[in-house]
Amino acid sequence: MGSQVTLPLWLFLLILTFAAVTFASHFLFPSVRWFFRRRLEKAVARLNRRLTRPIEPFKLARRRDTIQRVLYAPEVLAAVTEHARTEGVPEEVAFEQARRYAREIVPGFSAFAYFGFAIRAAKWLATSLFRVRLARLDEAKLAAIPEEATVVFVMNHRSNMDYVLVTYLVAQRTTLSYAVGEWARVWPLRTLIRAMGAYFIRRKSRGELYRTVLATYVTVATRARVTQAMFPEGRLSLTGAAGEPKLGLLAYITEAAEDGTEVVFVPTALNYDRVLEDRVLIGAQGGGGFPARIRVVFRWLARRLILRVRGLTHHLGYAAVSFGDPLSLASFPGDTEALGQELMARIEAVMPVLPVPLLAAMLLEAEGPLDRATLERRWNARLRALEGAGVVLHVPRGNPAYALENALRILRDRNLLAEGPEGIAAAPHETAILRFYAASITPQLAQLGDAAPATSPHPRLLPADDAAAKVPASISAETESGET
Repeated sequence: MGSQVTLPLWLFLLILTFAAVTFASHFLFPSVRWFFRRRLEKAVARLNRRLTRPIEPFKLARRRDTIQRVLYAPEVLAAVTEHARTEGVPEEVAFEQARRYAREIVPGFSAFAYFGFAIRAAKWLATSLFRVRLARLDEAKLAAIPEEATVVFVMNHRSNMDYVLVTYLVAQRTTLSYAVGEWARVWPLRTLIRAMGAYFIRRKSRGELYRTVLATYVTVATRARVTQAMFPEGRLSLTGAAGEPKLGLLAYITEAAEDGTEVVFVPTALNYDRVLEDRVLIGAQGGGGFPARIRVVFRWLARRLILRVRGLTHHLGYAAVSFGDPLSLASFPGDTEALGQELMARIEAVMPVLPVPLLAAMLLEAEGPLDRATLERRWNARLRALEGAGVVLHVPRGNPAYALENALRILRDRNLLAEGPEGIAAAPHETAILRFYAASITPQLAQLGDAAPATSPHPRLLPADDAAAKVPASISAETESGET
């Protein structure tokens, strides 16, 4: 027993490493996990006291547990059996395929990642690129949504900045679980986006097994009252106008509500003076896909932000969000298709009218170049008419002249104007991009018809019937000086 054993140094170190790992896994790690879990629970409790809609326990569950919950749902097990039969593979192989789908879909929400990084990053990025404005918000109607209801923000999809913008604006109210397309599955975005509570969707998947796994997760999340955000169009608008709704996710949510779960949809409209991907989207209208790679977008954003920090460039214009009247699923008598149409109609009804889209529409409808006096006269008349029609109109500081000058500068910086002695007109080779912006407010312009302009001398920020709406303190008001 007292004899000595001689070991090579490398073998001794290896044994020592195994012993340290064993000790840590059996004695240290559980204590450490318990310590941090307890701190996390206390932090979440403090956050929930601040949020209008607290973080649901479902989002804080371990990702592995949620995956197991989805996999062993009766619907998924039946789909696994059917997939094995139709594909002629063992059930173990089909089950493993379902597991891969579940691991791809199910998020791993991190309160630290969401509130410690994502919200700050969203605010910094949004306000660095745009002047962010909340164009319409009815606090009373949002506050009237029952606490036990599942809230789903339904948005038009103009830009990939939509995620950033809405996340920032609702940060004081709740956390959002987005349905994210395949573009975000690239490293390192997928880890961060999953930690923010988003779940990935394969837009072109036609497999029944995949659809069943996705539907099961959406059902579980909906019944657990997870606040969600979705784009019914399914992809970015290629024309600038709101598109037709895809019914997949809406159908899953309505099916989840069949057990009595109360679901309330909040129509959310987004509009921009500058869509970062505008030329890419216009180029994809012929069906050629999106040629821009994610690293190209990152390089452009990095250059733009560096110039912005150094004070060498302006904001890209306004980015505005409007929240429409909530729609309770229980009170809606139609089917899923009718529901999709109603939600898109409500989104269009509160679409913010911004200076650049309005100026683009005016230049396109003009019979020729407009001298400055004529342009200003038509601009003021159009603003009064829009206000009289009750649309959501955002004009900075109620100053029509400033709004026009700002819109002209933005278009001029992008070489979208043709200016000469005869006046100002749309650049002949850039009409496609002007149509892209004008299309975002076509429904609002269609309301004007041949009606005479309103007599109010200056437009207001919000329509008259929305006096209850207000801008949260996190969004600073515009000042009389210092804006670029």
